[in-house]
Amino acid sequence: MHLQKNLGADEHILSYGSSVLEDSLSLSSLDITDGASLAINARLLGGKVHGSLARAGKVRAQTPKVEKQEKKKKKKGRAARRIQYTRRFVNVATGPGKKRGPNSNSA
Repeated sequence: MHLQKNLGADEHILSYGSSVLEDSLSLSSLDITDGASLAINARLLGGKVHGSLARAGKVRAQTPKVEKQEKKKKKKGRAARRIQYTRRFVNVATGPGKKRGPNSNSA
């Protein structure tokens, strides 16, 4: 790999499983069994964490706090069911095309 990518020996990381092997230790002292797979990777710039944790929670911190508005009290019980019935079955205006869902914002 040194000849292909022009990287020196100090620019490689030797790892076994999920642990990085130290440069000063020999393979015989690490209790690695015969036929085990070792991974050789090139060193990358940056820290050990993938991605930056410095920007975590950035959007929530930037958005201004908006006070909740006062709303009209919802009807309950029989009155709520009556409104639901009229919305679903009485005031139905079937137009051309597919039926839209209750949360659809299209005109």
